[in-house]
Amino acid sequence: MAHFPINHPARPLYRLIAGLIGLYILAFGVLGVVQGWGDTLFARDGHVVLGLKTNLAFSLVSVLFGAGLIVGASRRGNLGHYMNLTAGVVFMVTGLFMMAVLRTDANFLNFSMSTVVVSLLFGLVFLATGMYDKVGPHDHATKENARPRRPEPEPLRPEAQRRR
Repeated sequence: MAHFPINHPARPLYRLIAGLIGLYILAFGVLGVVQGWGDTLFARDGHVVLGLKTNLAFSLVSVLFGAGLIVGASRRGNLGHYMNLTAGVVFMVTGLFMMAVLRTDANFLNFSMSTVVVSLLFGLVFLATGMYDKVGPHDHATKENARPRRPEPEPLRPEAQRRR
């Protein structure tokens, strides 16, 4: 089983980073909805919001996803931990899938290569923040984080040093 550090000292920083990315995704989605309102849901025209191509469907999904990520980052329990791990996997899989269908008719979310790169980058950041923001009781955290130490090597005896 994977070892996730419990009560990591930089946990507030990781949650802040996840929250800021969630805020960016929410702003991207809201601006995309405003710009793409009136178009068809899966339009392939060139709407660019905050440097990324979008359509109305991608913007609506971004609004929902961004709001969910902000909620997850604002909670003190392990909800944010699980949401960040899940978001990391979703961003990575979505980025890889959309890169595979980038220049085909299956690119229904109107991704570009820059959108793929941002999606993969956000996925990596969410995986990293998800690994280090697990919360647990203090006694469990000290027991989990205590690693058995290797015994120190014995110093060489003087006669063994002379033979070398």
